[in-house]
Amino acid sequence: MDLIETRKVLPFFKGKKVFVTGHTGFKGSWLVFLLKEIGATVKGFALEPESDPNHFDLLSLKNDIDHTVGDIRNESLLKKAILDFQPDFVFHLAAQALVKDSYNDPVKTFETNVMGSVNLLNAVRQCDSIRSLVFITSDKCYENVDCIWGYREDDRLGGIDPYSASKSSAEIVFSSFNRSYFLSKENFGAASARAGNVIGGGDWSPNRILPDCIRAINFNEPIKIRKPNATRPWQHVLEPISGYLSLGVNLYHNPSAFTGTWNFGPPTSQVKTVDEVAKMLIKLIGKGSIEIDKSNNYNYEANMLQLNCDKAIQLLDWRPRWDINKTLEATVQWYKVFLNEGDIESITKSQLYEYFKDEL
Repeated sequence: MDLIETRKVLPFFKGKKVFVTGHTGFKGSWLVFLLKEIGATVKGFALEPESDPNHFDLLSLKNDIDHTVGDIRNESLLKKAILDFQPDFVFHLAAQALVKDSYNDPVKTFETNVMGSVNLLNAVRQCDSIRSLVFITSDKCYENVDCIWGYREDDRLGGIDPYSASKSSAEIVFSSFNRSYFLSKENFGAASARAGNVIGGGDWSPNRILPDCIRAINFNEPIKIRKPNATRPWQHVLEPISGYLSLGVNLYHNPSAFTGTWNFGPPTSQVKTVDEVAKMLIKLIGKGSIEIDKSNNYNYEANMLQLNCDKAIQLLDWRPRWDINKTLEATVQWYKVFLNEGDIESITKSQLYEYFKDEL
């Protein structure tokens, strides 16, 4: 298996055309900002940012990339955007990404995460310029049985809540397209990627522990925690992004070797409970308190979630660079700059260059 050296991954994108769905979201905005920094020509396709403030607007990315507002459920608009752009790479991040919202609106969740994915995959199938597709789903696509050793890529898919079920369904759709069309497509590689719980500066999504903590502390309110003992594979947003980019380049060069599914997450030794993360955050910020929500009026959430990332470590030479302490330090540093009305582009760029110090 010919593997592209890590230090050569980012420079490879210079001058390449990269199509990103969901580029206005938390993870998408970090990805397109990095691609812009390394000289890629980027076209984004997504809904307008859902929160105010949001990372995409704070970085003024609308002025630096080809920004198209669109819904992936709109098959004709999405297909036209891809065929007109003729990209080399596609990174698919667009999704309804919140578990609570999936309970409130399961139809929209399945329409977006399943049929939106069908529309994306069908458009990619018809665009001959594309050499590499990284199809991003979620660590929650696995049938969660509270295993302690971490889910592997070949473990059973499933999901109790609509969000998890929609992501496992998207994986089945991807596998079908991959085996029916993509494996026989010349000079083309496709893979799905499943990342752990992503945190970092720029996330304002409701009902996520880090944004909820920042909001509560900023307003001098207690941090309300529903399931203090629930564990999650917390990782900084740049960790899976580094994996996606490495996977994308290796698919470009050696499609048959890197097709399939890949996990990106922290080692099991870095998995922390919600309570532990909240307490670490309070210590870093220097103030705050925790209040356990005992109302029991919330929907089902898994108690334990871990990923086994041996495949990415051994075959892709990818591994996490920041432990949970560094991840939370960087996250708090970013939000402190924001709350003090500092330069968001500068702090985002400095964290990019710190993380990718040997490659940028």
